[in-house]
Amino acid sequence: MNGPQDIGGRHGFGAVHPEDETTRFHADWEKRVLGVTLASAALGYWNIDASRHARESLPPAVYYNASYYEIWLRALENLLEAAGEISRDELSGGHAQTPGQRADRRMSVEAVAGVLAKGGPADRPGPDPVFAVGDRVRTRNHQPAGHTRLPGYARGHCGIVTDIHGCHVYPDSNGHFEGEHPCPLYTVRFDAVELYGADADPTLSVSIEAWEPYLERA
Repeated sequence: MNGPQDIGGRHGFGAVHPEDETTRFHADWEKRVLGVTLASAALGYWNIDASRHARESLPPAVYYNASYYEIWLRALENLLEAAGEISRDELSGGHAQTPGQRADRRMSVEAVAGVLAKGGPADRPGPDPVFAVGDRVRTRNHQPAGHTRLPGYARGHCGIVTDIHGCHVYPDSNGHFEGEHPCPLYTVRFDAVELYGADADPTLSVSIEAWEPYLERA
């Protein structure tokens, strides 16, 4: 969707200041938000793509005024409320008023290390790729109301396939519980001028990961 998260290449949002890669959290509450988010996922109400869609569906006024983990927290509140696990009264009061509905699925302390080590692999068996490395492709200029991993700045532009990663869960369907529909995933490289016009640095390029339904032969 064309949500507040899709700001690649736009002006007016300030400079990007990369942080030291060893910095994971800026406060203890951020660690707790990450833990609660992972534990809540064990309840089985949503998948990773649905949780991403919940974050990008936040109102712009909320999204742009929130830090990274605050965005996670606001989206988690909405997911849990939609699942019937919490209410607005409970959020306002800061205390549970009714028991959880899926207490049998809660993640135990002993299970945490194994769950983190397992991760969430998204590679699946699927069809052979239509495109090959070196092929020139064009991204589809679609404007979906639902979840997509194709950024707005890359839609309707031509690039070159530089790698093929096998088949992976298609987020556009999985994020709305319409099935995983595995399909080939590619790396596509675009010249910066192709994406951003004549004012872009002609020596730069941008690479994105793109699922096959995003692409057509140029």
